[in-house]
Formats: sequence, C-alpha cells, structure tokens
Amino acid sequence: MTSSVQASPRSLAPAHGRAAFVRQRLLDHAELTKPRIVAMVLVATLVGYYLGSAGRPRLAAMLHTLVGTALAAAGTLTLNQVMEVDRDARMERTRRRPLPDGRLAVAYALAFGAALLATGLAWLALGTNLLSAFLTAMIAITYLLVYTPLKPVTSLCSIVGAVPGALPPVVGWAAARGSLAAEPWVLFAIMFLWQIPHSLAIGRMYRDDFARAGIRLLPVVDWDGTSTGLHVVSNCLALLPVGLLPTLMGFAGAAYFLVA
Repeated sequence: MTSSVQASPRSLAPAHGRAAFVRQRLLDHAELTKPRIVAMVLVATLVGYYLGSAGRPRLAAMLHTLVGTALAAAGTLTLNQVMEVDRDARMERTRRRPLPDGRLAVAYALAFGAALLATGLAWLALGTNLLSAFLTAMIAITYLLVYTPLKPVTSLCSIVGAVPGALPPVVGWAAARGSLAAEPWVLFAIMFLWQIPHSLAIGRMYRDDFARAGIRLLPVVDWDGTSTGLHVVSNCLALLPVGLLPTLMGFAGAAYFLVA
C-alpha cells in the first residue's frame, strides 16, 4: 500500500519566492557590471591581442588576458555606477538601475566593484604581464577619476571619456608582446575617433535626460546641434584615412582594407 503527499501551494510559495529573489539578485549584479559593454571591451582587447601575437595567439595567455580584462572592466563599470547613483536617479533611462532603485546597497556595490577591479588587475599582472595590468589600471583611473567627475563640468568630457574607451586594444597588444609599438596606438586612434560620434549620438538621443541630471554633454549645451554635427563629421572624416593604416603599415591584410 502506497501513499503520496502532495505539496500545497502554500508550502511551495517560500521556495518559489527564494528562487525569484536569487534570480533578481543575479540580474541586479549583471546590470551593475554592464555585460554588453564588457563584451565590447573584450572584443577590442582580443583584436589587439591577436594582432600583437602576429596571428599566432597563445591560448592560455589569451584566456588570462580576457578573464583579467573582464573582471577589471566589470569592476570599473560598477564603481562608475556607485559614483553616479545620484545622477542616475534623476534620469528616466537609468533610475531603475539597482543602486538608484535601492535593490542593492551603495556600500555593497562599492566593495563589490573594488574587489572585481583589484582581482582583475592582479589576474593580469600574474597571468600575463605587468604592462597590461598597468594600462588597465590607467583605464580605470582615467574613467573613474577624470572622465566621470568631468561629466557635470564640461562638454569636453566625451573626448576625455574616449581615451579609456580606446585603450583595450592597446592592453591586448601589451598582453601579447609585453611591450608597445606604433601599431597598437593606431588601433587606439581608430577606437578613439569612432567613439566620439557614437557618444554624441547617444547624447543627442537622451539629451533631455542628461540635462535633467546635470550632465554637460555637447548635445546638451549645443541645443541647435551645429557644433555637435561638426564634431561628428570631422571625426568620421578623420577615421577614413586612419582606419586604413593597419593595412598600410603591414599588420592587417587586404581583407581588412576592403572592409575598412
């Protein structure tokens, strides 16, 4: 004789609630680290590593580079949200993020971001080389201590912010070679020139939001768009010849030249 006991909906509720809580916490941590931006950083780093290794990457060293870079980037982006929690709370597109919405504590996010950044830098220093770790530290310092404080101060912040955003391929090259040359700075220039029109376009799309938060992007202070348009066009025109330099300098092939 067998008997079965079915769980009541009430007894299942706590387990379901815990699962939903854990899932939400994981999503909050993912949003805090901005995985899509981290993925873009990794692609740029990988390009620099591949070119720096002359198309013959060492798998283990490459993986160490990507892991360390991912951790450091996630930590930097988390710390950026800690610094900008008040501004994020005033913007429609960011007020539902975990910190301004109160789903995660600011003190916790500060510790979490610092731990990620420190782990990433240590991983790069021990798993690749000190140069790649140093450059990554410079990215974090420039992004957090220069670019972020300048956002409510000057419309030149987009130019400053393009510097740390353009350095990942240089990090990749340094991780592969252990030294720098002219080639990674060409990659830096390409990324730098591309980023400015990209950031200005975002600023134009959400300028009301940025203005509400007191962020002085160029599209916010240049209301008729004349200066913004000139910056976009000039950077795009400069990108045309600079984008061809990898092939002209011999570290990229004809396929790249045709695509560029």
